[in-house]
Amino acid sequence: MVADIGLLALRIIGGFFMLYLHGWPKLANYASMASAFADPFGLGPQISFWLVIFAEVICAFFVLCGIATRWASIPLFFTMGVAGILVHSADPLKGKELAFIYMFIYVALFCLGGGRFGLDNFIKRARN
Repeated sequence: MVADIGLLALRIIGGFFMLYLHGWPKLANYASMASAFADPFGLGPQISFWLVIFAEVICAFFVLCGIATRWASIPLFFTMGVAGILVHSADPLKGKELAFIYMFIYVALFCLGGGRFGLDNFIKRARN
């Protein structure tokens, strides 16, 4: 039970804050941000931007709700790893800190799942 409360806290922190503080502002300011977005893999800034929006909005919402938490944490882990290692490579460690904290929240959620209080678990119990 205590572990499930801890997983709920990680999902709320990792899902809500990513969605509200990072994903939603990108989506709301798409027109001004898309063309100048970082393109670390040469896909083009707009494709890179849409991939980040997918992770930071859709996947963060799934993590927050406990829907396919392990699967949803993979794009988030990858996005935060790219942000911390490639996009902010010239920044001091303090500039990379938040990306790495998020990244390890998603590693923990990938390893442990969404816990008892995830929506997946409620749906599973309702079916049985």
